[in-house]
Amino acid sequence: MISQSAKGLLNRVHDSVVFGRRVKVLSQALAAAIPTGGSVLDLGCGDGQVAVGLMALRPDLAVEGVDVLLRPVTHIPVTLYDGASLPFADESFDYVTIVDVLHHTDDPAAVLAEASRVARRGVVVKDHLRKGVLAGPTLRLMDWVGNRGHDVRLPYNYLDAGQWATAFERAGLAKASWADALGLYGAPLNWLFERKLHFVALLKPVERGSFSQPVG
Repeated sequence: MISQSAKGLLNRVHDSVVFGRRVKVLSQALAAAIPTGGSVLDLGCGDGQVAVGLMALRPDLAVEGVDVLLRPVTHIPVTLYDGASLPFADESFDYVTIVDVLHHTDDPAAVLAEASRVARRGVVVKDHLRKGVLAGPTLRLMDWVGNRGHDVRLPYNYLDAGQWATAFERAGLAKASWADALGLYGAPLNWLFERKLHFVALLKPVERGSFSQPVG
């Protein structure tokens, strides 16, 4: 168990060292990954700060959130959901973003399939790749520091490249772009915590055609 005062201290340290840069970098990475304007559902949006940063960079995007937990303060409209079935009709949004959510789930492919169902044009995923020396323990440490103070569920479900490929296929999604040099940490933290352990991928629904412009 960890006390409320310890959680508060953990959150303050994380916010001062990591969170501000993280919001900026992730907003930029998502803005670069989404090829066209439109409506966006931020699945597992937290307090919505990344979504706000994304809209500042991309005024052609309108973002709302959905999450299993409602934070005391949110910066975008947020709908609660049960973690299994999104409360939206098929193809309700142009895009769905999923930022550091799937490794908190037991079945990432099932969550991806729901995202694909409600997305007309694509799904953008930011998550972790379990690759390299001590990747698992390193990711567990990052996850604990960033989330334990918010009582986020921590199953530490990190996938390797083959497992991600299988999850995308099960969800009916095809990889359209992949970026793994995000710059989330400055030196010297980047030497330990970057190492291509993070990626942003643009995925397109296999059965619903392609984007209106090429994607690298």
